[in-house]
Amino acid sequence: MKEITDIIETDNDRETYEVARQMGQKATGGDVICLIGDLGTGKTVFAKGFADGVGVTESVNSPTFTIVQVYESGKIPLYHFDVYRIGDSEEMFEVGFEEYVYGDGVTLIEWADLIEDILPAEYTHILIEKDLSKGFDHRIITVSRVYGG
Repeated sequence: MKEITDIIETDNDRETYEVARQMGQKATGGDVICLIGDLGTGKTVFAKGFADGVGVTESVNSPTFTIVQVYESGKIPLYHFDVYRIGDSEEMFEVGFEEYVYGDGVTLIEWADLIEDILPAEYTHILIEKDLSKGFDHRIITVSRVYGG
């Protein structure tokens, strides 16, 4: 079951970053955050803001080629996945996906819709879409809680 909990509109990268930073400040160990959106919608901007909110001090970039990047400088570990290049969700187990998702930190997954079949039963689903009718950088961020897988 998916329950929409919030719909947020932003007009630029700074506002998107700030929304994500505030979410990161509220993150707790065991949280799984799934980012969905087309290329260029702001998933990486969101990830950077979220990491800032968790307290990560290192530079944050999408781990497109390494699949996962671990940041331990924040209040809790942040496990940042970018699964854009994954051919099959089974490949995720080779990088220790379950250890991260069920670990002590917060897991942030860009392109999570590509591995939907292996996501935990409960997670936060964040859909980021652009609304070009309101400007090139206008985004609609729909936040939902998913229960029961």
